Amino acid sequence: MKVLVPVKRVVDYNVKVRVKADGTGVDIANVKMSMNPFDEIAVEEAVRLKEKGVATEVIAVSCGVPQCQETLRTAMAIGADRAILVECADELQPLAVAKLLKALVDKEQPGLVILGKQAIDDDCNQTGQMLAALANLPQGTFASKVEIADGKVSVTREVDGGLETVRLNLPAVVTTDLRLNEPRYVTLPNIMKAKKKTLDVFKPADLGVDVAPRIKTLKVVEPPKRGAGVKVPDVAALVDKLKNEAKVI
Repeated sequence: MKVLVPVKRVVDYNVKVRVKADGTGVDIANVKMSMNPFDEIAVEEAVRLKEKGVATEVIAVSCGVPQCQETLRTAMAIGADRAILVECADELQPLAVAKLLKALVDKEQPGLVILGKQAIDDDCNQTGQMLAALANLPQGTFASKVEIADGKVSVTREVDGGLETVRLNLPAVVTTDLRLNEPRYVTLPNIMKAKKKTLDVFKPADLGVDVAPRIKTLKVVEPPKRGAGVKVPDVAALVDKLKNEAKVI
């Protein structure tokens, strides 16, 4: 069984994000970039499935600028067998990415697509669900446990009320939550091996996909700075401030 793992190149989670002076977006010039943490969990889970003998091949996929090859090499250093880059210099919104992934699903015919529940840059949490809809595949989102047996995948989901388990027919789409696993440390020998693994490059046109943006960003601004806290003499004063100043009750 093939496992397809989409990964996204994002600003490293340790970096403080800065908004451009003109408000057109986030400044990524000379900023450290890395793999989206949720996608790293997805790669780790796919590699573990291969180590268990459930999967035969793990294919990492990324959509974006040429530098995404670095992210794919990291995925292959974790344990992916090969990689595919859909190279595009334009902004890629979740629907466009989902369409590109759908085209690759049609091409590769994977038994499972596993990806992060969301990217830490836009926090959209849409790509996995859109892909499942476009490809007409069952989906298990926010996975904290994944088990495959008898041609089905059992996904334990983290929901507001606790945990929910769904059993899906394969092929299926699964999106990962933080508690699914802890990604392994990438060693230098594996980084060197990853440089020799196959990395194919396509353009959106090669896959017959229109990636034109459907949403226009008008302005990006930083959130307002948090005000200093104040001490109140008693509960009545606290309730009064919450009601009349903060207006949260």
